[in-house]
Amino acid sequence: MKGKSSGPSRGGPRKPGAAPQGRARGAVKAARARKPDAPKPAPKAAAKAAPAKASPAKGVSLDVRQFRVGADDDGIRLDRWFQRHLPDIGFNTVSRWARTGQLRVDGARAAPGDRVAEGQAIRVPPAEPKAAERARPKRVRPELTDDQVAFAQSLVIHRDAQAIVINKPPGLATQGGTKTDDHVDGLLDALEFELDQRPKLVHRLDKDTSGALLIARTARSAAFFAKAFSSRTARKVYWAIVMGVPSIEDGMIELPIAKQPGTGGEKMHVDEEEGLPARSRYRVIERAGNRAAWVELQPYTGRTHQLRVHMAAIGHPIVGDGKYGGKEAFLSGTISRKMHLHARRIRVDHPDGDRVDVRAELPDHFAASLVSLGFDIHAGDLPLDEEVARKPTREDEKKAARAHAKQIRKGRKGERRARGSTGGAKSGGGQRRK
Repeated sequence: MKGKSSGPSRGGPRKPGAAPQGRARGAVKAARARKPDAPKPAPKAAAKAAPAKASPAKGVSLDVRQFRVGADDDGIRLDRWFQRHLPDIGFNTVSRWARTGQLRVDGARAAPGDRVAEGQAIRVPPAEPKAAERARPKRVRPELTDDQVAFAQSLVIHRDAQAIVINKPPGLATQGGTKTDDHVDGLLDALEFELDQRPKLVHRLDKDTSGALLIARTARSAAFFAKAFSSRTARKVYWAIVMGVPSIEDGMIELPIAKQPGTGGEKMHVDEEEGLPARSRYRVIERAGNRAAWVELQPYTGRTHQLRVHMAAIGHPIVGDGKYGGKEAFLSGTISRKMHLHARRIRVDHPDGDRVDVRAELPDHFAASLVSLGFDIHAGDLPLDEEVARKPTREDEKKAARAHAKQIRKGRKGERRARGSTGGAKSGGGQRRK
């Protein structure tokens, strides 16, 4: 019986001497690989190139940085600290670092609104290089002449490590503006003295108002004094000569003030509907018949031109204040036509303890007017209410009793907490002995 012959191989009959098909394929591949000109097969997917490491911008480090909070920054917000020391880092970046836990103070996560204390360590993440911005010309303050330096320093009536008080003359603006080139702000470079930092203005006086102007010498004292003025704990006492004599010798003026429409904000007026609350106290020091009065003024709020607006509103404009008193604000005879408003005294708490309490001497025209009107200059410094020794009232006694009771409650609460913590420690010890 004949065996069944195998069928022809796939792909047709094999030629004599030909290699098997599997070998042929392998040989072809090997031959192709040996050809120097053969193009390499393209990979299925090209690998993405790793992004090049960004080079840091000028003055920017890509490493984590540690900063120590200095005395001048004690108590300020963390975002304010960045504005002072790393102004190139924007608020949005600081907020993102805080949200992602990269921003830390003494190792703990911090928020932009947290306040920092002297000696704390601030961990700042690697800075992100900013896109190149169009270079803007840096504003350069003109260098002061020797005469300007001497003039600025001659105004100083008080100086310590944190504060300077100058006696600003009338006619010198506090800050610059349209057509105003001479001002106190432009003279601050002359008041650095032994400190290598420019002093800072913390409040203002009108151009034609003379007297005591407080200037902070450090960033820390600037923040401290600014808070004192905004919270109204600083006391300012003004002297003025007014037209006529107020019928009430010691009065309080409470009239809201707003910008007068059509004046571009250059003039204020009493506005019962849209004005901001404003309070001013006045006390008559002396009177020259019914012609004029020498008064002490204390602003309890800080509205623009407040004292001038208030005195004009009650019918007694300040002598020389044509802006608010018109032609009726001038006395005839030898009385100067300059404005008779002077910041006589400033009293404010000091960041290092105690107080700054300074009086500024009168300008020549004001002093001459007092003499012409027969006023006694020694009668001018009236004591503040808290400086008057008086017998405590019933209300004062009630306040003292409430404060004393509050202190007792706090002490008892502290004792209860101490007993609770002691008991917890004892029970914890018992648990450890089990």
